[in-house]
Amino acid sequence: MEMQIKAPLDKKNRPILITGPCSAETEAQVMATAEQLANLNIEVDLFRAGIWKPRTRPDNFEGIGFEGLHWLRKVKDTYGFRVTTEVANTQHVFEALKIGIDVLWLGARTTVNPFSVQEIADALKGVDIPVFIKNPINPDLKLWMGAVERIYKAGIDRIGLVHRGFSQYGHTIYRNAPQWQIPIELKRIFPDIMMICDASHICGSRDHLFEVSQTALDLNYDGVMLESHIDPDNAWSDAKQQVTPFQLKEMILSRLTARSTGQDDPNFLSNIEDLRARIDVIDKELIQQLANRMQIAEMIGQYKKQNNIAILQPSRWNEIFTKAMEQAGPLGLSEEFVSKMLKAIHQESIYHQEKIMRAESNQQVE
Repeated sequence: MEMQIKAPLDKKNRPILITGPCSAETEAQVMATAEQLANLNIEVDLFRAGIWKPRTRPDNFEGIGFEGLHWLRKVKDTYGFRVTTEVANTQHVFEALKIGIDVLWLGARTTVNPFSVQEIADALKGVDIPVFIKNPINPDLKLWMGAVERIYKAGIDRIGLVHRGFSQYGHTIYRNAPQWQIPIELKRIFPDIMMICDASHICGSRDHLFEVSQTALDLNYDGVMLESHIDPDNAWSDAKQQVTPFQLKEMILSRLTARSTGQDDPNFLSNIEDLRARIDVIDKELIQQLANRMQIAEMIGQYKKQNNIAILQPSRWNEIFTKAMEQAGPLGLSEEFVSKMLKAIHQESIYHQEKIMRAESNQQVE
């Protein structure tokens, strides 16, 4: 489906900033946070606060509810900040529109459910309002794409994406693994769409907020979503990942470096052209060598078929993997990259050999 997507916010000569508390807890807390942001002259493009908070377990704080919308409206009227909040159903949409919320966003737990996304899309028909869509909890590119398409088909063309990381099993330094390749691929599919990095939810703590935000800008993201709170240590939700407005300014925003694409710089384009041409040649050779490898894998598959030998040979796979990992470090390649690449190549080899085995079975059936 060809889509003409517009930016949900005006682009700046600086990173776009969406900030505010994870949750609206009290009117005093919301207003005090907004006041500090204003007094520090932080350029806030959207003041955010969660009104409804879908939590994993029911005994956690699940949001203040509709009353909090009036506090956001008060922030807007008092400090001139545009305001945004998450919506998860038809009633949320209607109440947010009625109070004058400027921008809506769909959370990760909503994006993962096409029924919920469609319900919101239906509620937005005939409305002209920008909508941001967070990635689904699980690393499913098509779910994220589907949410964009459903909202667009409802007549909303000012759409942005919020990358908040993906859940994964096991311990990592992040609350939600960035898996940068997924938003990069979505940006390839929707090249004009605005991309915001929710560093707070990726990190889950204050420790890496700057590094993740800078990585996003290095990858040509349009801006960041960073949670700020008047008293983060005593926040009612996600206390560890929030910072005070002062910390936001001094520890993160003041250190960030915005990057240009270089597309309007003839000097850059001239100097980079030769290097890109060399990469193109190497990429072509890589594809050819991979094709050659698969041809050899098929020859091995024929031998296995003739001798009734199983496709998977664990000892041989372990040998290949170990040798490659030993070679990777001295060549400056990360173990994570080489591991993923080898596993993908190995899976493709298995696929080619399976085709040979299945061909035998099909002939016997005929």
